[in-house]
Amino acid sequence: MQYVHNIIIALYITITLGVMVRVLMDHRQPAKTMAWLLVLTFVPLVGIIFYFFFGQNTRKERLISQRSMDRLTKRSMLEYAEQGELQLPNAHKELINLFTNLSLALPYKDNEVEIFTNGYDFFLDLLDQIGNARHHIHLGTYIIEDDALGQLIADALIDKAQQGVEVRLIYDDVGCWSVKSKFFERMMHGGVQVQSFMPVRFPMFTSKMNYRNHRKLCIIDGQTGYIGGMNVALRYVKGTRKQEWRDTHLRLRGGAVYGIQRAFLVDWYFVSRTLITDKAYYPMLSPLIRNNCIAQVVTCSPVSPWPDIMQGYMRILLEAKKYVYMESPYFLPTEPILFAMRTARQAGVDIRLMLPARTDSKIIEWAGRSYVQAALEAGVMISFYCAGFNHSKLLVCDDSLCTCGSTNVDFRSFENNFEANVFFYDRDMALRMKEVFLADEAECIVLDSPEIFAHRPFFARLWESLIRLLSPLL
Repeated sequence: MQYVHNIIIALYITITLGVMVRVLMDHRQPAKTMAWLLVLTFVPLVGIIFYFFFGQNTRKERLISQRSMDRLTKRSMLEYAEQGELQLPNAHKELINLFTNLSLALPYKDNEVEIFTNGYDFFLDLLDQIGNARHHIHLGTYIIEDDALGQLIADALIDKAQQGVEVRLIYDDVGCWSVKSKFFERMMHGGVQVQSFMPVRFPMFTSKMNYRNHRKLCIIDGQTGYIGGMNVALRYVKGTRKQEWRDTHLRLRGGAVYGIQRAFLVDWYFVSRTLITDKAYYPMLSPLIRNNCIAQVVTCSPVSPWPDIMQGYMRILLEAKKYVYMESPYFLPTEPILFAMRTARQAGVDIRLMLPARTDSKIIEWAGRSYVQAALEAGVMISFYCAGFNHSKLLVCDDSLCTCGSTNVDFRSFENNFEANVFFYDRDMALRMKEVFLADEAECIVLDSPEIFAHRPFFARLWESLIRLLSPLL
């Protein structure tokens, strides 16, 4: 008996030391490495479980071969090369080149954009476009609920599939954990091609649980694209029993649809191992759109060599001349982002951050409060949106640049999730997004003094500081 006990102890120590060595070899930020080593030292069993689920570094993995990526990108590259007289704005050439070099996010001119600031208008428009589809419908979403809206979307997709339209759906396995399999089986039986993203199956694939596809993309016939923050769930239309939901989503027509299509087809290859590169998915665009609105669809993921969108946000903050306005439902910033916000504010740039007064997650709200205090001390103006839960993810800068998509200002979006944003380099589009921000700001309580926020009860601040330690996992 003692012999078996000694073997178990030796095995336990060996596994713990092995995990520690792996953490050291990941070459993370020293603070993050030290945090993991401390957890593994003092609570080794819990630490090993947490590391297995949430801590493994996937940036060295290549889940899609370079050859396949080249083939998936070739068609959008050809359409990009055919653009005549593409003139990039001098003020943002470096940012555009950064995104192009990091992930082959190509800039496209002549884009027509509709901004949706409520779910009712967005889903009516989406259902109308689905109903008019003739060749294909590609829908990728983090969540599709089995509620009245989800059933309506599912019926519409089945109807088009039975008419002979190619319909493909990607949903995130963790995002849809509460959705029963029969919901998706009904669509599959109706002719819809359905794939779950990185399904978590115990015990084999639990290490991927932390890396989720948070993108919200839809492409109709290669000519109309949607991108933004709205999942397919009735709460985006009717709110919840506790509060209304406010979000921002975009409909695009023009060259940027090629970028949305490429993002979806890369995801489709990842989940189905099917290469789709036919020109039919990149049809000739309407010659009627001639506005030189330049747009760039940028994706990031935990298996990219670099955190693309985070680096873009940093560059925007550090190069801003007048202002940067941001909306995010969660605020758990990485240290580089917080440093860039602080640096920009000290250079005299007007930095404003809008957060919901109440989130849909208490633990994330608690963790974010200590970061709010740090931002206020740096001179950032914080607004708390009070007309419901604001789930929007947008940024506008200097009346010349704006972005909207699925990326939150938090660790998870910047480092762990598969995300997608569209960046616009266009004055008119920036002013329209600025109007959205200012309209939301009118529904806010504004904090511009760190003293007010700092006078909260001591034990509340202590609790928030403790929860902050979990920020990289939230």
